[in-house]
Amino acid sequence: QVQLVESGGGLVQAGGSLRLSCAASGRIVDWYYLGWFRQAPGKEREFVAVIRWNDGNTRYADSVKGRFTISRDTAKNTAYLQINSLQPEDTALYSCAEGVFNSGPPDYGMNSWGKGTLVTVTS
Repeated sequence: QVQLVESGGGLVQAGGSLRLSCAASGRIVDWYYLGWFRQAPGKEREFVAVIRWNDGNTRYADSVKGRFTISRDTAKNTAYLQINSLQPEDTALYSCAEGVFNSGPPDYGMNSWGKGTLVTVTS
């Protein structure tokens, strides 16, 4: 299993931006996805965005399309999530995960999970 470490979260005002990073140690299987999921207090974990490691194919939750962009740097074994126009409802623990992404919550078919990075958006 790969080990995943997230960074880049923080406290930001509404309308601001953040760039989250997910550094992976170990080899990511080519056809696997590396992705971001978030969980707000008292709510179920939800899908945000994923990127397929071998070809960069991306998928997004409808709620974040146009504001969030997922990318990867295969040389650095790192995935990124650029978040723009942050809103208070984006406040959550953002976790990175790796896997086949072939099912729904809670694990979405992902094998490995990081501990997460907290994003807090104030109005």
